Amino acid sequence: MSDDLVVIGERIERLLADVGAIDARAASLAEELVAVVTDLHGAGLARVIELALEPGDVPLGDRLVGDTLVAGLLMVHGLHPVGVADRVAGALDEARPVLLAHGGDMELLGVDEGTGRVRLRLLGSCDGCPSSAATLRGAVEAAVFKAAPEVTAVLVEGLAEAPPPPPSSMPVTLIDKPSALTRSASR
Repeated sequence: MSDDLVVIGERIERLLADVGAIDARAASLAEELVAVVTDLHGAGLARVIELALEPGDVPLGDRLVGDTLVAGLLMVHGLHPVGVADRVAGALDEARPVLLAHGGDMELLGVDEGTGRVRLRLLGSCDGCPSSAATLRGAVEAAVFKAAPEVTAVLVEGLAEAPPPPPSSMPVTLIDKPSALTRSASR
């Protein structure tokens, strides 16, 4: 394993040198990017150690996936032990009280892990309700994207679009009197 790390380190150095040979500004940005990613991973490892040393009855695996930083790094590397569909279902359970308070509910129809699309159906009074769009965007989508950042879209059956604003609130454009130029052009 340590030989693999040496090879990876050497490859990173070669790639940075290759970028530097192409463009000095790009090389500087690439070096900064490597430093930022290294800092992020270092912070994640430090958090893993903190969580591992915390006393308590909660299993370490649960503490790791419950931590935003560690869970995010596990997701980036495809190592999160909880699948996308299960994380989405958990997020919906967290957001469900908002819909229930409005007399509605939702049903998870499916998660396409290939495209990252989640399909939902609104139920109860949320089905066809114009204010459901705002509720969905505010509570449900936020919960889904937080729990499963790899989700690319939340598609909802039964979601009514918000009605257009009433005419009185629409912007008014004033029409200026024709200028001398437009009057002469129309003659």
